[in-house]
Amino acid sequence: MGDLVLGPLLRYVDESSASVWVETSGAAHVRVLAGDHAAEAGTFQVHGHHYALVCLDGLPPGTRTPYTVEVDGGSVWPERDSDLPHPLIVTLEPEKPLRMAFGSCRTSVSHDARGVRSHGIDALRAYALRMGGLTDASRDDDPDPGDRVHWPDLLLLLGDQVYADETSEEMQAFIRSRRSTDEPPGIEVKDYQEYAELYRLAWTDPVNRWLLSTVPSAMIFDDHDIRDDWNTSQPWKDEMEATDWWHERIVTGLASYWVYQHLGNLSPAARARDEIWQRIQAGESNITEALEAFADRVDQHPETYRWSYTRDFGSQARLVVVDSRNARVLDREHRTLLDDDEMAWFDEQLVGGFDHLLIGSSLPFLLAAGLHRVEAFNEAMAERAWGTRFGHLGEKIRRTVDLEHWAAFQDAFRRTCAMVAEVARGERGPAPRTIAFLGGDVHHSYLSEAWPRGGPPFRSRVVQAVCSPIRNPLPSAMRFLTAFSSYGLAGPIGRVVARSAKVSDPPWHWRYRGRPWLHNNLATLEVVPEGLRLWWAKGEVDDDPDRPRLVTVRDVTV
Repeated sequence: MGDLVLGPLLRYVDESSASVWVETSGAAHVRVLAGDHAAEAGTFQVHGHHYALVCLDGLPPGTRTPYTVEVDGGSVWPERDSDLPHPLIVTLEPEKPLRMAFGSCRTSVSHDARGVRSHGIDALRAYALRMGGLTDASRDDDPDPGDRVHWPDLLLLLGDQVYADETSEEMQAFIRSRRSTDEPPGIEVKDYQEYAELYRLAWTDPVNRWLLSTVPSAMIFDDHDIRDDWNTSQPWKDEMEATDWWHERIVTGLASYWVYQHLGNLSPAARARDEIWQRIQAGESNITEALEAFADRVDQHPETYRWSYTRDFGSQARLVVVDSRNARVLDREHRTLLDDDEMAWFDEQLVGGFDHLLIGSSLPFLLAAGLHRVEAFNEAMAERAWGTRFGHLGEKIRRTVDLEHWAAFQDAFRRTCAMVAEVARGERGPAPRTIAFLGGDVHHSYLSEAWPRGGPPFRSRVVQAVCSPIRNPLPSAMRFLTAFSSYGLAGPIGRVVARSAKVSDPPWHWRYRGRPWLHNNLATLEVVPEGLRLWWAKGEVDDDPDRPRLVTVRDVTV
């Protein structure tokens, strides 16, 4: 009988279907049973690792059904003697208000006192403990924890689930067990086997494993899933490609991302159109060569594949998740965050007719206004607006300070502002009540609101909600720099340097609703009669670091 190595992860779920992803110890037959419904699939192989995605269909809408997983006829999930609730498949109910948790940046270290000292409390795990009833709700700093913290319809993970370049001690021990770290890339991840171990460490804590088995999840990558500053600029890409290790890193990074994260993002219909999934469905059990050839191609020619995707929740909400990393065009003559095909697709998704339009991107669309201007100035400088000498200096600053968000790609930023403004003014169908950009990456959280600098007013409330980190707090020195860039002198400095570079004012005004905060936390949004409610929660420890309670950090309705 085969064993379950990783998972199950409950991935795409709608009103009548549910997709369950697993990794097994060998070639196997996987069966998922939920009430009167069952589905099965054989595994496929990549570099000696075996996976299956099983899709149950014909499920009744709005039902909560316990499920089990079998591998080669033996029951492997749920685990025996677990004190966590039985995992459920909860199908969407068309009229039920959407509730979605989201966040980014989570390191995989222990949850004991040592791990808490070095990386703080894992907010995702604290959320899972509260959901599973393993913490005392009466001690939560929350006026109605039983109502707010129940099982969300979706968990949206906005990048940096794994850190391929900043590895933990446990991951480094695994790397040293198979190769010397004296040669590049040292203690960074090198190949598919190491990526597989990275995901295993990220997803096997029992509490988080239970959460991922019972809450549907959607995901998108950010730079640390591959490497810090991934696709920041053409000089950065040229420098990486000149090494003798980068090609294997980017190919296996994208290949493993397709297996572990992207495949489960897809609806059954979208999966049926996917070129790699079609090979699996045609009976190709070992897809290693095909998958790596695919990954090599989409790295060099990102316009040939789309990592972005859309989810609709009836008429109440549309979620558009945007690839803001691999889809970049870095050519100085046409530098943009989204290639032409990706931008055209993005344009098509931005329509009215939904109560709420949600735009997920690993990178915040709206930074602090001063920092936005600094990044716009740096882009002009690095792209040699004042010649080669200043261009080199601008590139060095860009990488040192991570000036590579939407603001550093002014073409894509301004085009997106124009498209979203049309939606907000009701020019693409009935204007949504809210348009919410959801982001991560920056290791602090905040909520800001935008309005047009000129022209007709918005009919929609336009906001940026950022949740970062889930678990990877900034060092003290970086906290000062973050505070400085968010609401210190960066505002007036940004205005001065942007004007010196003749960078036009952005088409919108925006400002924080309250000051940013630096906690490890997980955000939740919910459609409510008043509009869109967003709250952020962190874990706090009293006596037992293994059982943190959940505490509300911020609660806002727009």
